[in-house]
Amino acid sequence: MEIKGFRDLKVWKLGKELTLEVYKLSSNFPKEEIFGLTSQMRRAAISIPSNIAERFNRYHKKEYQRFLYIALGSCAELETQTEIACELQYLDIDEKDKLLENLDHESRMLRRLIKNL
Repeated sequence: MEIKGFRDLKVWKLGKELTLEVYKLSSNFPKEEIFGLTSQMRRAAISIPSNIAERFNRYHKKEYQRFLYIALGSCAELETQTEIACELQYLDIDEKDKLLENLDHESRMLRRLIKNL
Protein backbone atom coordinates (compact mmCIF):
# COMPACT_ATOMS: atom_id res chain seq x y z
CA MET A 1 0.00 0.00 0.00
CA GLU A 2 1.35 3.39 -0.98
CA ILE A 3 1.52 6.04 1.74
CA LYS A 4 -0.02 9.22 0.34
CA GLY A 5 -0.53 11.11 3.56
CA PHE A 6 -0.38 10.80 7.32
CA ARG A 7 -3.88 9.28 7.39
CA ASP A 8 -2.39 6.19 5.72
CA LEU A 9 0.06 5.61 8.59
CA LYS A 10 -0.92 2.89 11.07
CA VAL A 11 0.95 4.76 13.78
CA TRP A 12 -1.24 7.84 13.21
CA LYS A 13 -4.43 5.72 13.17
CA LEU A 14 -3.54 4.07 16.49
CA GLY A 15 -2.66 7.47 17.98
CA LYS A 16 -6.06 8.78 16.96
CA GLU A 17 -7.76 5.70 18.49
CA LEU A 18 -5.82 6.27 21.72
CA THR A 19 -7.00 9.87 21.81
CA LEU A 20 -10.62 8.87 21.40
CA GLU A 21 -10.23 6.21 24.10
CA VAL A 22 -8.69 8.74 26.53
CA TYR A 23 -11.50 11.24 25.87
CA LYS A 24 -14.13 8.57 26.56
CA LEU A 25 -12.45 7.26 29.70
CA SER A 26 -11.68 10.69 31.13
CA SER A 27 -15.26 11.86 30.65
CA ASN A 28 -16.05 9.81 33.78
CA PHE A 29 -13.37 11.47 35.92
CA PRO A 30 -14.52 13.71 38.78
CA LYS A 31 -15.48 17.21 37.69
CA GLU A 32 -12.78 18.73 39.92
CA GLU A 33 -10.20 17.07 37.63
CA ILE A 34 -11.41 18.92 34.50
CA PHE A 35 -8.44 21.33 34.69
CA GLY A 36 -6.13 18.74 36.23
CA LEU A 37 -5.63 15.13 35.26
CA THR A 38 -8.45 15.10 32.68
CA SER A 39 -6.93 18.01 30.79
CA GLN A 40 -3.37 16.66 31.09
CA MET A 41 -4.30 13.22 29.76
CA ARG A 42 -6.29 14.65 26.89
CA ARG A 43 -3.48 17.01 25.86
CA ALA A 44 -0.89 14.22 26.01
CA ALA A 45 -3.13 11.89 24.01
CA ILE A 46 -3.98 14.38 21.27
CA SER A 47 -0.32 15.36 21.00
CA ILE A 48 0.56 11.88 19.72
CA PRO A 49 -1.33 11.83 16.38
CA SER A 50 -1.03 15.61 16.03
CA ASN A 51 2.77 15.52 16.04
CA ILE A 52 2.81 12.57 13.64
CA ALA A 53 0.55 14.48 11.25
CA GLU A 54 2.00 17.95 11.71
CA ARG A 55 5.36 17.31 10.16
CA PHE A 56 4.55 14.40 7.84
CA ASN A 57 5.00 16.55 4.74
CA ARG A 58 8.35 17.95 5.82
CA TYR A 59 11.21 17.08 3.53
CA HIS A 60 13.85 17.00 6.24
CA LYS A 61 13.91 13.71 8.09
CA LYS A 62 15.69 15.19 11.13
CA GLU A 63 12.84 17.65 11.64
CA TYR A 64 10.24 14.91 11.25
CA GLN A 65 12.17 12.71 13.69
CA ARG A 66 12.05 15.54 16.23
CA PHE A 67 8.25 15.63 16.06
CA LEU A 68 8.10 11.85 16.33
CA TYR A 69 10.22 12.07 19.48
CA ILE A 70 7.72 14.60 20.86
CA ALA A 71 4.92 12.09 20.14
CA LEU A 72 6.98 9.41 21.89
CA GLY A 73 7.39 11.68 24.90
CA SER A 74 3.63 12.22 24.98
CA CYS A 75 3.20 8.44 25.12
CA ALA A 76 5.38 8.35 28.25
CA GLU A 77 3.44 11.25 29.79
CA LEU A 78 0.15 9.50 29.12
CA GLU A 79 1.46 6.24 30.55
CA THR A 80 2.36 8.00 33.81
CA GLN A 81 -0.97 9.80 33.95
CA THR A 82 -2.82 6.53 33.30
CA GLU A 83 -1.06 4.88 36.25
CA ILE A 84 -1.97 7.84 38.47
CA ALA A 85 -5.61 7.81 37.30
CA CYS A 86 -5.83 4.13 38.19
CA GLU A 87 -4.29 4.65 41.62
CA LEU A 88 -6.83 7.41 42.24
CA GLN A 89 -9.50 4.90 41.18
CA TYR A 90 -10.63 7.00 38.21
CA LEU A 91 -9.84 4.01 35.95
CA ASP A 92 -10.29 0.36 36.74
CA ILE A 93 -7.49 -2.17 36.23
CA ASP A 94 -8.89 -3.45 32.91
CA GLU A 95 -9.19 0.08 31.48
CA LYS A 96 -5.67 0.89 32.63
CA ASP A 97 -4.21 -2.33 31.21
CA LYS A 98 -5.89 -1.87 27.82
CA LEU A 99 -4.73 1.74 27.55
CA LEU A 100 -1.18 0.85 28.59
CA GLU A 101 -1.08 -2.02 26.09
CA ASN A 102 -2.14 0.34 23.29
CA LEU A 103 0.39 2.94 24.43
CA ASP A 104 3.14 0.33 24.41
CA HIS A 105 2.19 -0.67 20.87
CA GLU A 106 2.14 2.98 19.76
CA SER A 107 5.55 3.62 21.36
CA ARG A 108 7.09 0.62 19.62
CA MET A 109 5.67 1.76 16.27
CA LEU A 110 7.05 5.27 16.79
CA ARG A 111 10.50 3.93 17.68
CA ARG A 112 10.54 1.78 14.53
CA LEU A 113 9.46 4.72 12.39
CA ILE A 114 12.16 6.96 13.89
CA LYS A 115 14.78 4.28 13.34
CA ASN A 116 13.73 3.70 9.72
CA LEU A 117 13.77 7.37 8.69
